[in-house]
Amino acid sequence: MSANENLAGLSAAGVSVWIDDISRHRLESGDLKELIAGSSVTGVTSNPTIFANAISKGDGYDGQIADLAVRRVSVEEAARAITTYDIRWAADVLAPVFEQTGGQDGRVSIEVDPRLANDTKATIAEAKYLWWAVDRPNTMIKIPATEAGLPAITAAISAGISVNVTLIFSLARYRGVMDAYMAGLEGAKAAGLDLSAIRSVASFFVSRVDSEIDKRLDAVGTDEAKALKGKAAVANARLAYQEFENAFASPRWEALAQAGAVPQRPLWASTSVKNPEYRDVLYVEDLIAPGTVNTMPEGTIHDFADHGEVESDTIRPFYADAATVMLQLERNGIDYADVVKVLEDEGVEKFIVSWNQLLEQIESKLETSGETK
Repeated sequence: MSANENLAGLSAAGVSVWIDDISRHRLESGDLKELIAGSSVTGVTSNPTIFANAISKGDGYDGQIADLAVRRVSVEEAARAITTYDIRWAADVLAPVFEQTGGQDGRVSIEVDPRLANDTKATIAEAKYLWWAVDRPNTMIKIPATEAGLPAITAAISAGISVNVTLIFSLARYRGVMDAYMAGLEGAKAAGLDLSAIRSVASFFVSRVDSEIDKRLDAVGTDEAKALKGKAAVANARLAYQEFENAFASPRWEALAQAGAVPQRPLWASTSVKNPEYRDVLYVEDLIAPGTVNTMPEGTIHDFADHGEVESDTIRPFYADAATVMLQLERNGIDYADVVKVLEDEGVEKFIVSWNQLLEQIESKLETSGETK
């Protein structure tokens, strides 16, 4: 199967295409292998919502759940057995990509229990458990970029665990994430670990920024405010890339790079367009730059394959424009600090709701099997 020209062009421009989805059906059917061959997909991300959706559809998990019911495991133990099974399988499917890219891609991410987002010690313990349970070198453990998550990121990296930092909305918090990564690498170096084997991405959420700010611009109601709709998310992400360039050109980073460390790549997450008035590949076309990852739902991948346009760099030439947009938002009464706090709190809560739904679905299936603990 030949790769789609548009997606291959995106990869050639330095953007790794990851799919934001996983399911037992996708793995059993060979669909993931087809996406790797035909759509230039080089990684997989998951979250509680994705798993809840996967288990709610069809009977693909029924056999494993029946076995777990016979063993009389708890609902939470069953949830981790099911999710880590899928992650291991996907990691094995992507192993050739992992080898071909020297560990840069071929990555599969699994998230710590979102209920632990504000508990540093519990997050560290969960990250260590998941790293052990999946037991694949191309795994990444997703840790949220909450205040409690930052020291957990440092601890995980120090222990040699590759981390996907999730739920980043603000530039200030992103600076904290990069600092946590470098501190972790410094700890790993002191422990004598191979820094080149430790990888990380920083997942900057995109579309949700426009959804929240557009709502506030509508409330302002002026023509000037409405003219800014659909501009905040891309501007915020572009300025994040500028922060990335600055941080990974510092003397601190150079010392780590000389010891074998690899930069933490920016990852654009939540890239499906929520407003039907916007171009459906907006958050892909306008965020192209070397050394980035764009994790997309399958629909966005297909949209880009059909009509996406690739330019060599749609981020760095627009730093000044992005800064202007953020200044105009402030002048129109948009409180950026409040926006990003609301988005972080909502993001954690949404994943907790999804995780609880996942547990409820599994519990119901265990009970149906007649052997629940």
